[in-house]
Amino acid sequence: MGQDTSNIYLVDNSDVYITSPHYKRATIDDVVKYCKDKQRLGVDTETEGFDFTCKKMIMFQIGDEHAQFVIDTRIVSIEPLRALLESRDIIKIFHNAKFDYKFIKKWADITCERVYDTFLTERVINCGKANVRYGLKDVCKKYLNVELNKDVRNQFTGLTGQPYRNDQIVYGAKDVLYLLGVMDKQLPLIDQHKLNEVVELENTAVLAFADIEYNGLELDTEKWKLLENANTLKADELLINLDQTLTEDTRLKRFIHKYIQSDMFTPVEELRKVTVKWTSPIQVLEVFKTFIPKLENVNGKEMYKYRYKYELINTYVQYKEAMKLYTSYGDAFLKNLKADHKIHTNFHQILDTGRVSSSKPNMQQIPADNKFRNCFTAPQGWSFVSADYSSQELNVIAYGSKDPVWINALMNNEDLHSKCAELVYGDQWLDSAEDNCTYIKSKQKCKCNQHKKLRTNVKTINFGLAYGMGPNKLADTLDINIDSSKQLIEDYFEAFPAIKGFLEKLGNYGKKYGYIKTFPPYNRKRWFTNWYPRIWDNKSSTMELGSIERASKNTPIQGASADMIKKALILIRDYIGTHDDAPVKIVMTVHDQIDTICKNEYIPHWERAIKSLMEEAALEIVTNGLLKAEVTVSDCWEK
Repeated sequence: MGQDTSNIYLVDNSDVYITSPHYKRATIDDVVKYCKDKQRLGVDTETEGFDFTCKKMIMFQIGDEHAQFVIDTRIVSIEPLRALLESRDIIKIFHNAKFDYKFIKKWADITCERVYDTFLTERVINCGKANVRYGLKDVCKKYLNVELNKDVRNQFTGLTGQPYRNDQIVYGAKDVLYLLGVMDKQLPLIDQHKLNEVVELENTAVLAFADIEYNGLELDTEKWKLLENANTLKADELLINLDQTLTEDTRLKRFIHKYIQSDMFTPVEELRKVTVKWTSPIQVLEVFKTFIPKLENVNGKEMYKYRYKYELINTYVQYKEAMKLYTSYGDAFLKNLKADHKIHTNFHQILDTGRVSSSKPNMQQIPADNKFRNCFTAPQGWSFVSADYSSQELNVIAYGSKDPVWINALMNNEDLHSKCAELVYGDQWLDSAEDNCTYIKSKQKCKCNQHKKLRTNVKTINFGLAYGMGPNKLADTLDINIDSSKQLIEDYFEAFPAIKGFLEKLGNYGKKYGYIKTFPPYNRKRWFTNWYPRIWDNKSSTMELGSIERASKNTPIQGASADMIKKALILIRDYIGTHDDAPVKIVMTVHDQIDTICKNEYIPHWERAIKSLMEEAALEIVTNGLLKAEVTVSDCWEK
């Protein structure tokens, strides 16, 4: 096995050593011997399909630029490679590590440690940039000027008992041949942009996300179907209410049938008195223009603005909500159940802000207070142990702005939103206090009617800071006019000049440099594709500048929160891996929360451990120690 040129070796336990111009023969022991002293190795798999729960890994590839081993996993076990793959001394280079990790774990019962994912790294380097392609074919072309033919990728099904073709062997080898070269080209860019910490974070966190996807969540399908049926009945009832409410309003006579002729053959739809199809936005808009002539659409934002002014619109909003639940969590959702009867979501680890999303299905979309969440259950003898950060983004804002009011409120465990409302509204807040006001007595959230409203207004601004909320959005959310919204924001920033200065500094930074960074130590970068030098001199660039400014304000806040949760996932996974007696699995993460399942007898110990690990992760970014984690235990998935 020479080390001067690229060599392909096929490992299939064949006694017949066929001479081929495309490859040579090797044994699994040859693979171990060659790889055990390497500092880094390219790794890839070929599979029968995308679902690791039922589709098998049929090829495993490992090697470097000098030798690539193609192992027929239909015949040869990769168990002898366990030490290599689980070693923390050898870097395993993947492209889209999550995918390969799950198949290796499922079909070889081996986990991979210390990985470098060229796909994730490329996303970190180009975060925010448009029209960037991240496939292996794309990065090989970009960095190595190598054209990879990926057509063979779809030709690995139906190979039971059939030997690999030469083109399949060569294809598998090339998928690891170039990984080291891509890494070598990425490393200088990582150094240049000072992305070392965040690249390390993402490449380590990917193993935790892979574990979550692998573990999955058990779903009580019978309970789910009962909720689905109840929601369908609710939607049907609301549809009847819509028709009834319309018929009772004399202003809407033109939307009612003048006569109905019915017989046993008449479709049910034609027996309705109203002519409106409530699933048609165009028809619904025509109805609502009767009340609101200037109405332009019937989307959620517009409808919420008017729902409490008009009974018909309020019923329509409820109907849309019920239909959304039906379409999101009906039969279509149950189609996501895999062969092991679990839900295995797919995480998208790096959005522009650094946040995480999920799909197939979107588990982050299920509302925390929704009964559908409670259908996800722990196995017999196990419970959910979940930990979430208390006011995570508010703590990040307080830390970044160094606002003394916010910091003192968080330090003294006061209700921050009420404290902010008190300073924004001044005498109005004091005059609105009712007898035995809890806030006046102990600085905690109170039940005073007027205080509730004022607190909600300010709370909306507090949380809106993390998402770049402007006066228009605030006006829509609070159902107030734009002048009142602008005045409220002005009063708010007058009360909190440190926060105003902090946000302005972030916004100006992005406009000046064309990118924004998250907090140390990770310093994640988000590039603005629509930025160019001296953009502020172009009078036609108002919209682009506004977009850059908003993103520059919210990205560090959201990004710091995301970096924190990823670090927590790493610490939790390391804890589980280094404590052989820890009967714990990570099964989900949503925004500021990490969900695990744990054997009941281990719960007291794990409650303390997960809280400590979450707070340890927070200390890396919010170094004042004010950000705490709260732990809950339940027999089902809940907030």
